[in-house]
Amino acid sequence: MIGYVLVGTKDVERAGAFYDKLLAELGAKRTWESEKGVAWGTSDNAPSLGVITPYDGNAATVGNGVMVALAAASRDQVDRLYRKALELGGKDEGPAGPRGSGGFYAGYFRDLDGNKLSVFYEG
Repeated sequence: MIGYVLVGTKDVERAGAFYDKLLAELGAKRTWESEKGVAWGTSDNAPSLGVITPYDGNAATVGNGVMVALAAASRDQVDRLYRKALELGGKDEGPAGPRGSGGFYAGYFRDLDGNKLSVFYEG
């Protein structure tokens, strides 16, 4: 149902380098890029995640309550992506681990622009 999600950035080059390394862990690659932004996906037909400078020219800001959740294939992959995000300069928003009941396992972090993301596995 979701085609793509965009988050704002102040610096496309810096955000691009962060997400190139982070999303490679999920097998994603750049599927679109311009001077205004970059998007990544696992194929041209799969949903994608992108960073972009705001169309209106105003400053990129973080949406309160907005979060992008990245699906992982295992708990180990959640752990790796969470650590990779912090290694790349992301900020901790909740360490990888079990959440609630039913096998939900997730880690939470903010990217270099303050956008909140989660990486999760349910199984």
